[in-house]
Amino acid sequence: MSDVYKLPIPAEGQCRLASGWLWLGVIALLVSGFFSLLLVLSRAPFISSIIPWLDFFHTALVVHVDLSVLVWFLAFGGVLWSLNSTGRFMRLGWAALGLAIAGTVIIAITPFTGDGRPLMSNYIPVLQTELFFVGLLSFAAGIVLLVWRSMTAIPRVGQRISSEGALRFGLNTSTVATAMAIMGFVWSWWMIGDSLTGQGYYELLFWGGGHMLQFTYTLLMLVAWLWLASASEVNLPVTPRVVVVMFAFGLFTIFFTPIIYFSYPVLSAEHISLFTWLMKYGGSLATLPLGLAILHGLLRSEKCKPEQGPFRAALIASMVLFGIGGGIGFMIQGSNVIIPAHYHGSIVGVTLALMGLTYVLLPSLGYVAPKPRLARIQPYVYGAGQMLHIFGLVWSGGYGVQRKVAGEAQGLDSLQEVVAMGLMGLGGLISIIGGFLFIWIVLQIMSRGRNHC
Repeated sequence: MSDVYKLPIPAEGQCRLASGWLWLGVIALLVSGFFSLLLVLSRAPFISSIIPWLDFFHTALVVHVDLSVLVWFLAFGGVLWSLNSTGRFMRLGWAALGLAIAGTVIIAITPFTGDGRPLMSNYIPVLQTELFFVGLLSFAAGIVLLVWRSMTAIPRVGQRISSEGALRFGLNTSTVATAMAIMGFVWSWWMIGDSLTGQGYYELLFWGGGHMLQFTYTLLMLVAWLWLASASEVNLPVTPRVVVVMFAFGLFTIFFTPIIYFSYPVLSAEHISLFTWLMKYGGSLATLPLGLAILHGLLRSEKCKPEQGPFRAALIASMVLFGIGGGIGFMIQGSNVIIPAHYHGSIVGVTLALMGLTYVLLPSLGYVAPKPRLARIQPYVYGAGQMLHIFGLVWSGGYGVQRKVAGEAQGLDSLQEVVAMGLMGLGGLISIIGGFLFIWIVLQIMSRGRNHC
């Protein structure tokens, strides 16, 4: 049996705090799921022509992306960083959670308060209303406090690198990436000043920090992969010391952020292209070798026990989707729906890993374990739907169908384009079913309450 990558159960205080962050993440996914249903219907052929929601499309897209990516991923970061902490500064931890919850609620209700004037800026799309920015800043303040506590209340990794220490090092690395993202947002805001407005302003404001958040999400996914592999008895062919080195490659890449900011102005073409290059190639330094090692272990491992089925299913689905999404990234030419195909593959790969890790963590947080049969099916349903969704987007992108548009604006002039986007819609609906299945499984368990850790 290879090294077991998992964290020990912490004290009750950390468990309750982690449980609070998990509640926030799952509820954010639930609300995001309703918005995603509106999105899929507003782009599907025939259906899109008879629904009155097209003016609502971009507003729904903003909230869907912010809740399903920004809030869900960083909330799950809060789960793991809380488990990877000591009992210090607990009040700071609860204050962080409270601010994040308040911000999330405000973001979710903003679309129903009037015209949001949405801007589809990359990484963090926005609604141009004071209420939305109050919510976004409240959530951001919560994450700042979360990162502050996570970097000051961490246990020692230890001089002798163990599997537990390697996992802690990976989580510490993801915290550093988030701190770099925060620094990037503040630095960009300071340097841009009043020189830009509208789409261009928010695009550059979130560019550098947004790229760093992708490193945060990827590092959290790698931690989840290791944990899921151990939970489903995958024999990993790497030692904890090698795992630390792989995470260190990611840490090395992250520290290029201040170099780029110091070297090139935020408004320069070099600033934009270097962050694109950093994410496209730098992220592979940690992801590719560790992913190949886990894949090798999967291929050599025996069939897992029935109760471990959900963990193995989530690991397989996550690796497949993330790999496909990364491969599609090298196909991007121009601004068409191949871009969201790449993005969906990568992001859903992360989401599936965190869904699987949720199943692992529920008993550790004091809840009952999910029923294996239903929890094993869920990752495959969600992943299969996203595969169809991505394939439809790639097919459509080959015909030049543009991204971030709906209805007649998509310009579906041929049967092939209609069929491709129809496949996208079908896959999207299947993945929504898979997503709601995860939420139903988890909320049914968490609503019963928890015992002590």
